[in-house]
Amino acid sequence: MAYQTLQFLVEEKVATVTLDRPKVLNALNAAMLRDLDELFAELELDDDVRVVLLAGAGGKAFAAGADIAELADADPTSGEQLAGRAQRIFRRIETMGKPVIACIDGFALGGGCELAMACTLRLASQSARLGQPEIKLGLIPGYGGTQRLPRLVGRGIALKMILTGTIIDAAEALRIGLVDEVVPAEHLMERARELANLIASMPPLAVEAAIEAVGRGADLPLDEALALEATLFGQLWQTEDKREGIQAFLEKRSAVWVGR
Repeated sequence: MAYQTLQFLVEEKVATVTLDRPKVLNALNAAMLRDLDELFAELELDDDVRVVLLAGAGGKAFAAGADIAELADADPTSGEQLAGRAQRIFRRIETMGKPVIACIDGFALGGGCELAMACTLRLASQSARLGQPEIKLGLIPGYGGTQRLPRLVGRGIALKMILTGTIIDAAEALRIGLVDEVVPAEHLMERARELANLIASMPPLAVEAAIEAVGRGADLPLDEALALEATLFGQLWQTEDKREGIQAFLEKRSAVWVGR
């Protein structure tokens, strides 16, 4: 399918999705949200895709936030509906069962930062700038930022960022745990692809189970989270990939994963 606001390419089980509105710093408008929803629904069901890279076109921004011009006439009802829709789409990305790596070059602000936080991992270039500056518009983050940011960096740091609208650089984002790795801009996609290829070489059912265990377990009391881990661990023992992994280990060869 062709998408109005996105580019995408699949190579060797890795899909690269590029937000493609560079003239407005890849601002998230209604069309882009619709395209993201449709494309990630497609990628979720595509057995040829095991990892997704998500980047922004133009070299200046991952996504500089929501399209403010499009939001200017929103009222309380439409504002709530927009937030709910974006939250649902970002939640789909977060829980699709395949790792999504945000490749952040330049600005990731407001909705752009919220989109990055919904991804499984976040790689940033040294020139990346991240923040939730909605307070300066008389708003709060509405696409999940008030919930994901404290889960990543802690309540105090999250509140400080949200209440002041502070934009931080890549080094600070790495220090507080908002991003997982920082690399020179010219090596960002190369490093992301290297990481994606490594993950894609792992058994997909185990990758999916690990994402589920960490994601769901983080919101559960420890005893319930441990029970979830045990359940997922047990389920993997009936898979062909588990049998192949153990056999390959014993035979000292590389395993061939089939995703069953």
